[in-house]
Amino acid sequence: MKKTLGELAKHIDAELMGDATCEITGVATLQSASDGQLSFLANSIYRQYLAHTKASAVIVSKSDADACPQAALIVNDPYYAYARVATLFAEVAAVRPGIHSTVVMGEHCHIDSTARIDAYVVMGDRVSIGPRTHIRSGCAIGSDAQLGASCCVYSNVNVYDKTRIGDRVIIHSGVVIGSDGFGFANHEHRWHKVPQLGHVVVGDDVEIGANTTIDCGALGDTIIEMGVKLDNQIQIGHNVHIGAHTAIAGCTGIAGSAKIGRGCVIGGAAMILGHLELADGVMLTGGTMITKSIRAPGVYSSGMGFMAHRAWQKNVARFRHLGELTRRVKALEEQEKNHE
Repeated sequence: MKKTLGELAKHIDAELMGDATCEITGVATLQSASDGQLSFLANSIYRQYLAHTKASAVIVSKSDADACPQAALIVNDPYYAYARVATLFAEVAAVRPGIHSTVVMGEHCHIDSTARIDAYVVMGDRVSIGPRTHIRSGCAIGSDAQLGASCCVYSNVNVYDKTRIGDRVIIHSGVVIGSDGFGFANHEHRWHKVPQLGHVVVGDDVEIGANTTIDCGALGDTIIEMGVKLDNQIQIGHNVHIGAHTAIAGCTGIAGSAKIGRGCVIGGAAMILGHLELADGVMLTGGTMITKSIRAPGVYSSGMGFMAHRAWQKNVARFRHLGELTRRVKALEEQEKNHE
């Protein structure tokens, strides 16, 4: 595929500095781009590479335009503009309708005539698959599950019974949706399983990364609202509710019945305890542990920043004596007051 800079500028509503007829054949980083490719500068860390890039053109903000030695597409948000351009050059094969001969299908299923079901997919009874949805090989779709239009389900995904998935949802390999939540009652020093009676509801335009697991509700449903983006290897417990357009990075754990607001950003390896609530617009930095609800938007962090191991050991030793030091300081303050 080829696009002229003029066409790309119009597509992303950019101000063009350079030859509008210049042809672009793809996208690349500032460091690796060559003639005919388009790059972008969205992070100041990479500004050092701008002067020497071999890209034919670069997407930049207005503040970086004068430093660009090549043609420039000037926009307010270079990363978003890059995403829109990259989408044009991404090779997405059209879904060819059909059901492979090895598919095992239960009774009373409805598969839209434009959908595609690849080899060795197993479906229960009354499964519904919407238009242009592609189920790749080795997936298991439980009875009464519903998938909307234009979904892409990669190989070896497990969707449990009665799961409801909206339109344009992307589910990567190894995902499990609807498995039992971690519910057990302890009686006389033995654990007794609590039946998990709810299901999972996934909204439109959600993306779920590889090997992420979403448990069904214990009572009521686990809900992932529209536009949510989940990275790889995230654990979402039963009855969690994640608000629209929230993004969660990999290895995050969200315990049961937690409620995450709309438009939140959660860094990798964050941990959110059960039954807590995060307000709309909360941002958690990587590795943050949330032990009580957050009622106001903002950026939140926990834990200790990394340091050399020996320095860390010394600080841990000091931390152990923090209570004692606090008492001694208070005692000294009282003595000083008494002498006044």
